[in-house]
Amino acid sequence: MRTRIGLAMTASCMALAVAMPASAQQAGQGDIADGVSTADIVVTGIRGSLQRNLDIKRESSGVVDVISAEDIGKFPDSNVAASLQRLPGVSIQRSGSRGEPQGISVRGFGGDFNETLIDGRRLSTASGGRSVDFTTVGADFVGQLAVYKTPEVSLSSSSIGATLNISYPKPFDKPGTRMAFTAAGSVQDEAGKVVPTIGGLFSTTFADDTMGILIDAVYTRRDTQANRVYVSGWQGGLYRDCALTPVCTDEQLDQPGDIVGWYPQQYGADQRYTKDERIDGRIAFQWQPSDDVVLTIDDNYSRQKVVTDISGFGIWFSQDSLRNVEQDSNGTTINFLQAGSPTDFTAGTDTSVLETNQVGLNVKWDATENLQIDADASYSKSRLNPDGQISSENGDIGYGGLIGTTLGVRVNGNSSSSFPELTTYGPAGNEAAWTDQAIIGSHVTVRQQQLNSDEIKQFRLGATWKQDDLTIKLGGRYMEDEFALENRNTFANNFWQAYAGYGAPSGRDTGVPIPASLIDGTISTKNWLPGFSGNLPPVLLKYDARAYQRYLEGLWQGPTTPGYNAGCCTGFNGTFDLALDPGSVQRITEKNWSAYVSVNFKADVAGMPFHFNAGAREEIVKVISRGIGRVPISITPSTADPTLLTVNFSDSQAVTESSSYSYFLPALDMKLELTDSLHLRFDASRTMTRPRLDYLGPVLNVGAGQRVGALTATGNNPFLKPYLADNFDLGLEWYYQPNSYAAVNLFLKDVSNFIVAGTDRQTINGVIDPSTGQEAVFTVSRRINGPEATVKGIELAWQHVFGDSGFGFNANATFVETNKPYDESDLSQSGFAVTGLANSANLVAFYDKDGIEFRTAVNWRDKYLLQFGQAQNNSAFGAEPTFVNSALQIDLSGSLRLTEQFSLFGEALNITNETYSTHGRFSNQLLDVYGYGRRFTAGVRYRF
Repeated sequence: MRTRIGLAMTASCMALAVAMPASAQQAGQGDIADGVSTADIVVTGIRGSLQRNLDIKRESSGVVDVISAEDIGKFPDSNVAASLQRLPGVSIQRSGSRGEPQGISVRGFGGDFNETLIDGRRLSTASGGRSVDFTTVGADFVGQLAVYKTPEVSLSSSSIGATLNISYPKPFDKPGTRMAFTAAGSVQDEAGKVVPTIGGLFSTTFADDTMGILIDAVYTRRDTQANRVYVSGWQGGLYRDCALTPVCTDEQLDQPGDIVGWYPQQYGADQRYTKDERIDGRIAFQWQPSDDVVLTIDDNYSRQKVVTDISGFGIWFSQDSLRNVEQDSNGTTINFLQAGSPTDFTAGTDTSVLETNQVGLNVKWDATENLQIDADASYSKSRLNPDGQISSENGDIGYGGLIGTTLGVRVNGNSSSSFPELTTYGPAGNEAAWTDQAIIGSHVTVRQQQLNSDEIKQFRLGATWKQDDLTIKLGGRYMEDEFALENRNTFANNFWQAYAGYGAPSGRDTGVPIPASLIDGTISTKNWLPGFSGNLPPVLLKYDARAYQRYLEGLWQGPTTPGYNAGCCTGFNGTFDLALDPGSVQRITEKNWSAYVSVNFKADVAGMPFHFNAGAREEIVKVISRGIGRVPISITPSTADPTLLTVNFSDSQAVTESSSYSYFLPALDMKLELTDSLHLRFDASRTMTRPRLDYLGPVLNVGAGQRVGALTATGNNPFLKPYLADNFDLGLEWYYQPNSYAAVNLFLKDVSNFIVAGTDRQTINGVIDPSTGQEAVFTVSRRINGPEATVKGIELAWQHVFGDSGFGFNANATFVETNKPYDESDLSQSGFAVTGLANSANLVAFYDKDGIEFRTAVNWRDKYLLQFGQAQNNSAFGAEPTFVNSALQIDLSGSLRLTEQFSLFGEALNITNETYSTHGRFSNQLLDVYGYGRRFTAGVRYRF
């Protein structure tokens, strides 16, 4: 109630602000809402950048942190997210297989809770979420990043974490002609291949500086080889007493279990070689037809292609088949045996092409001495696999049946330093024959094509009145977001099982031998992961999944083809054609109308300068959700593989739902200058985060290809409401000398309408599970608006430059907590906790003098709950969690200016060879660990 009363007072404060006399100057936050001009950049290098950042922070009414380019074409890092993690309260989420910073969390709120804007415009993203994958955003020619931790209502109030505004340079920022070029080579130690980055920027003004054009383009490539050990999911369930012994009788198997436990659904290891190529291009044209009007047209384009080749093995487990089970005190299965286990050698090629283009038109008009009008229109479209690329082509070969292994897995320790290991392996337990090609046959082959698109049209109109110390802003925005998703695969037509069974060596009529010519060699697993204990089989098989598919397609002689699984695939004609998965089809339209007003003034309170900013934003949203619905009518077992099932469906029909909501979002910023160097801040606001677009589908989707004991279905919810947060900040900042300050900031967020991805186990349409003879029980995941939670924390920041020595540092730490932490003992279907919360700390120490720069960056983030759900989540206890283990990474960078225009630079990333690892409910339930290695870069930079 106190929270609501505090926010309600904001409207009264706005009225008070208009009535009070104006007296000094604008606080400055509104200026960077439209992207801070780089025209005032004079000092270059680390110290110049830090001073500009500090000046903006100091003058702002709200809580904002900024990172500026050190010079044209010289941003501090090659990745936007890598730079952002240097800021207080900001930490990053890495891509495990590449080690690249992929997303950010602000004060514990990650991904979709943070809105990313390009020059004040929403950027489309075909991922389906609200967040932007920062590996797709080139940092080479970024001018500035501004992170608003309290809302600027003229910009947005649609982010509970923060609003990030990326500003690109424009030709009028610095009239005249200027150019910048960069060329570099980088190598990851495991990949061992030097790959290039090359880019250039050209900007000029002409026609007496009334016109200007800026063009830049960058090509970047990163190659990464990563080793991985994984458990696809730790499934919770109830063991029978006999599972703890070597044998279960039929009578015992008929009895229900009562021993709580978790077991690994699938265990394996693989090596991944990833080639990441990105092209970024931008053109901006500006025209000033009169002293009062500036027109800007720009086009931002990016295309990223990521291709990953995978070689590994995977072994599937079912709880009812486990024997000699040993558990620790938490119920985690730490040792077991499973008779007759098949062994699969896996290979695949995953491809993702993400293409985004944003075109914009902006007109600024100084209508009078006091009034400025700002009109902006933009169109942005993002497409995933725009040319119909196949997303993944995967193959499994191996052995099972008569030579299946009585296979065991043992868990030896914590997931941050140890991975599970096989206690027995090889055909019929013969470890020496682990990769005996004479017995290896075909199993399954999976092809998938994910096609997404996201199209955003937006228009905003704003007016700003400035007179002495009073600034009034008002305006509105319309935005329409069209998101489309569909998946085609070989599950929908069951073609993935066409040659399942492993063939004659495994005692099966289906499946064919794999010729030695398809095997490209082996990969040694010696010294697999730095800093981790645990043993793997000595080698992995290496083969091309696409070549494997072509080989199988070349065998086709009709339904009587030897090894063909004739009972599996109606309509199969020898080729692994894709079929549309109707349940994957979504068409989401979101229309958003918003209006805002804010008042900013400066006055004196007891002789101390007082800055006051009050505003409010009204958001109205309408959602139309379309999909294709169908229900299962039967389940068919595989005659080739007893672990595989096929779901058969009713006819499909179109489904459409619509919903709407509106919210009033006030904001209040106050700053009191106790002295010239000591500033006290207080901020209160209400913000919201809209649900992910791909959460708004209207249908329940049951996959056609399923596994015994692991029937799943997913359901979205077109009626989801946004998260709402009431936010409070109290901060003290001490600017004790030039380019140096210390600050402490307390924050509290009361968040409601949390979207919970709960699961339950239920029957659907009365279909029978042929493996049990009973009604099939599916693990169904659904999303609903649920509980409330409070997040609170403290940010500490200290920046110091040691006079004119050239030495300095920037350090910060953030400590957060919540009243809804994860309760590992909660076995209910609807367990809830706040995700993303983690303590973090960052230190950047530098030297910058006489053309020499050197920087050491140390970044630490404690363990945190990433999400509810695992790669395979069939637990009887709801959505199992995924935690990310704590990590510390140290990066080095430096440059040497040889002339005023020419410099050399280099960087070494992850010099301590840190890994990325995750675990389930308990710390010894390893889910993933990636060793992504070190990366070294060297290059040249030229500017004038």
